[in-house]
Parts: sequence; structure tokens; C-alpha cells
Amino acid sequence: MTTYDERASLSDLTTTAERVRRSVEGVIEGKPEVVRLSLTVLLAEGHLLIEDVPGVGKTMLAKALARSIDCSVRRIQFTPDLLPSDVTGVSIYDQQRKEFEFKPGAIFAQIVIGDEINRASPKTQSALLESMEERQVTIDGKSYELPGPFMVVATQNPVEMEGTYPLPEAQRDRFMARVSIGYPSPQAELEMLDVHGGVSPLDDMQPVAHAHEIVKLVEAVRSVHVAEAIRRYAVDLVSATRNHPDLRLGASPRATLHLLRAAKASAALAGRDFALPDDVQSLAVPVLAHRLLPTAQAQLNRRTAEQVVGDILQHTPLPTSSQRSGGPVPPVPPMPPVDYGQQPGARRL
Repeated sequence: MTTYDERASLSDLTTTAERVRRSVEGVIEGKPEVVRLSLTVLLAEGHLLIEDVPGVGKTMLAKALARSIDCSVRRIQFTPDLLPSDVTGVSIYDQQRKEFEFKPGAIFAQIVIGDEINRASPKTQSALLESMEERQVTIDGKSYELPGPFMVVATQNPVEMEGTYPLPEAQRDRFMARVSIGYPSPQAELEMLDVHGGVSPLDDMQPVAHAHEIVKLVEAVRSVHVAEAIRRYAVDLVSATRNHPDLRLGASPRATLHLLRAAKASAALAGRDFALPDDVQSLAVPVLAHRLLPTAQAQLNRRTAEQVVGDILQHTPLPTSSQRSGGPVPPVPPMPPVDYGQQPGARRL
């Protein structure tokens, strides 16, 4: 049963999240779903990958989210000559003290903005692996804890562009979600000219939340209840990616964990202390698609990972009302073979 303190925390969460949302949307016009996903990843203790063509506001979104929260922020401009020590830090010998002194790198911040992450070499990209998963950095055999809350917001251009290095599978799997901002609508672009034409709106941004508030909100998200049927549904979705004929690499168990955490954060943002299948469905594409590798035949047929996840959502049975209420979950019978060439309409609750 949810206690009074937990209900108060969820109420505080929605109020604080609304302040942050309005602050970010004052800079990123016409993209409310992108802003909401960014907040979801922050409260779910994840990391966000923003992928799109140049000039659509990737770095602007990352900066706006960072400036809306009163916490330490560092920006790393990834270039081909960037070294791993530039990210994690390095031990320097102190001549006076005659001992090595550790100089922290840019990763020692609460929100780290990695701009154009796929322009750095794979060796430098791998410097983020330990910090993103274990929230610590190991230098010369000694581990250093990173401050909380900790979030990496990375931007990257499409991998087909010149001078880029595609992120390896292990690196993409560390990101909880991937989002593409896309081009704004004509009306939103017209408003952008009025707002951004004279001065950058980032210059006038003030923090609307503190780091300690975000830490408390993250704890409130952890208390959101997820019924066994919802957990089973998430596992079924992820398992289906491992057996799909259009995929040569499915989602990992880490993807299942990220999907459930994101669903809990989505439910909390909606003011609920329990998750619904809708929360899982709405986050399946941004959480799973970037981890999947289509087969060569699927690529020839112009089948994207997003389309495959959409097919899986259409063909995976939803939990019944009795199962969502926490009742006993009967065994799920095996599904008949599915013709993935057909794409029936999306299933709704």
C-alpha cells in the first residue's frame, strides 16, 4: 500500500517536473513529446541519446535540460583527437608533494553533455562505458564515485555522415532511450524566429529545480508499483526482438530493465503510483529500437528497427484487466506463426 509520504513525493514530482518541462519547452518549441521523454529518462536514472541531422536543436535541448536544474554541468565536444583521459581524468605527478594527484575529467559532473559523440574515436567513446553503467570511474586501479544525480545527454549526427564513427553495440546499450527531434512545423519554426532571432533563450534561463530535489524524485519513481503481468509483458516484448526474422541482434536484459524503469517514471509523471501497459507501449520504440540490428535482407527491404518494434507491439498479447490488477497470471499459450509482411492496425487498450 502506498503511504502518505510516497503520495506526497509523487505530488512533488509532478509539480517539479512540470516546472522543468515548461522551462525546456520555452527553448524547444513544438516538441512536447521529446521534452517529456527527456524528463522520463532523467527520473528513471538513465542516459539519453539525441540523434538527428545538424541544426534541429540537439545541443539546445541538452543545454536547456541541464540549465533547468541547479547542478554541476560539463560539456564535452567530441572530436577525432579527443583522448579518453580528457573525459575521465588523469593522474599527474606533483613535484612538490612527490606523489601523483588525480585531476578529474569532464565526466565528473551531474549532467554531462556529450556533443557529437560519434565524431570521437571508438577508444574515446569507450571511456564512457564504466561511468554510464556503474556511475564510477577507475583510474590507475582506484575507483572514484560520480555525483548524483548523474545523466549523460549525448548528441550524434546520423552515422552515414562523413567524419563519424558509429557507436558500438555496447555503447548504444548504455543509453536508456534514443530520440530524434525532427524538423519543426512551419508555425513552430516561425515562432522560433521571433524567440531566437535576437538573443539566445538559453541566456535568460534560470534553474527551476535543485539537484537534491531530483534525487528525491528519483527515489519516488522507484516506489512506483509494477504488477507481475506488466513485467511479463515487458519481457515478452524484449524476447520477441531476439527471435524476429528481420533482426540479427535483439535487445539485451539491460533493455528490459531500462524499459521497466522508464515505464515507472512515465507513470509517476502522469501522477500515478502504478504502471500501465500504455507506459510500456509508449516507450518501447525509443527504449528498444536503437539497440537492434536489422538483417541484411531487412535493410534491403528498407525495414527499420522502429518498424520491427511496431510489429512486435501489434502482435504481442496485452495483459488482461484481472492480470493488471495483480491477480494470478495464467500461463501464456504459444502464439501461432505470424506473417510479418502484414501490418494490421495498432492494438489499443
